[in-house]
Amino acid sequence: MEKRIIECVPNFSEGRDMAVIKQITDVIESVEGVKLLDVDPGKDTNRTVVTFVGRSGFCC
Repeated sequence: MEKRIIECVPNFSEGRDMAVIKQITDVIESVEGVKLLDVDPGKDTNRTVVTFVGRSGFCC
């Protein structure tokens, strides 16, 4: 079975509270096979964009 890399770029409605942002990224980093690539907190828009990747094939 061919495995592909999947990129996820979710937006979270928090861009100011770094403790909350760290909780989110800590969970992402705790997932085996997932690599956190970027965290872009936006204080003006109060929205954080997180980019991470992982290999497909965790199911099926």
